[in-house]
Amino acid sequence: MLPLSTDNFAAKINDIAAKNGVTFNKLAIAVSGGADSLALTWLAKETLKSVKLTALTVNHHLRKEAEAEALMVSDLMRQWGIEHHILDWYNGENIVSGIEEKAREARYKLLEDWCIKNHFCFLLTAHHLRDQAETFLMRLQRGSGVDGLSAMSEFSPRGQIFIVRPLLEFEPSELKDLLRSKHIKWAEDASNQCDDYLRVRIRKFLPELEQKTGITVERLAQTASAMRQVRDYFADEVKNFIMAHTRSYPGPAVSFSPAAFDKKHEEIKRRILSYLIQRTGQKPYPPEYKELQRLIENLQNENFGGCTLGNCEIFLYLKRWWIIKASSGKSKPTNAQWQKWIQKYPQYQKLVIPYKLKCRLFESEQKPIVF
Repeated sequence: MLPLSTDNFAAKINDIAAKNGVTFNKLAIAVSGGADSLALTWLAKETLKSVKLTALTVNHHLRKEAEAEALMVSDLMRQWGIEHHILDWYNGENIVSGIEEKAREARYKLLEDWCIKNHFCFLLTAHHLRDQAETFLMRLQRGSGVDGLSAMSEFSPRGQIFIVRPLLEFEPSELKDLLRSKHIKWAEDASNQCDDYLRVRIRKFLPELEQKTGITVERLAQTASAMRQVRDYFADEVKNFIMAHTRSYPGPAVSFSPAAFDKKHEEIKRRILSYLIQRTGQKPYPPEYKELQRLIENLQNENFGGCTLGNCEIFLYLKRWWIIKASSGKSKPTNAQWQKWIQKYPQYQKLVIPYKLKCRLFESEQKPIVF
């Protein structure tokens, strides 16, 4: 665990940039008005003098204090010379359950959309050491596997932007001490004391857990980090398989060798299929675990005739497994129509592809995306 200082923060930012081969010329910062995000913004202001900073505050309109807190942040950012924008989420639904998750998704959607619109690639968030521990226990309570129990990464993609978390090795108490030393006031969210939320109950339980078992926040974060290393190993295995044994086609579509696939461990097989199906089907989420397990079993059955999953059609053709984005089934070109189509797109003339993919290409009536 690192002690909090401007030097350590600057070193962490530089380390993240170097590890990921990026340059931070401008950064958006998610600022709620709480201690963590205000401390992050102050540290960025003090250490990243050559970087354009823009603060973004999401007002969910779920608490009566939210508007005043957003205006407080706006006034403070003006004093600090940082551009600031308030992003409003007006939710017309009467949400009776899962409000934390829905609000979180809405917040990230607003932040991502703003960044894309304004050409910002990187969004700083104030996740810290205790957040790692709390998230680990929340996902453990839900029965998550390796992916869910893995620690948050300092640098990770989300949609078309990257989330940067430079405070993951710092204690939240240090962030508050920093603000006190600078006489900076922050807003306390009353919901952070509400036992209706699992995260709050876990947060209150952590001191007792440490006292009675010796399981500390640091130890939980270390375990989450170890799980992330396992997850990263699996990701490398999937990447290596895709580079060595798959062929990508317009459509989109992909094919791979059954022999190479069968040699892989069941967990790697599931992850390969999950990745390829989500990418090809262009769905926001991969298929469920049980669906993938059923598919793996079917692929081992010599009588398997194919199936649909995740907006994809999956079948055997010319001794290769094919995954193609599902067709509407309305366009079934004759041989003459296909020949006319490839006259328009001669680069596809020599492609040996199944008829289902020809249907998918033909119905698009335009050059499909190659991925």
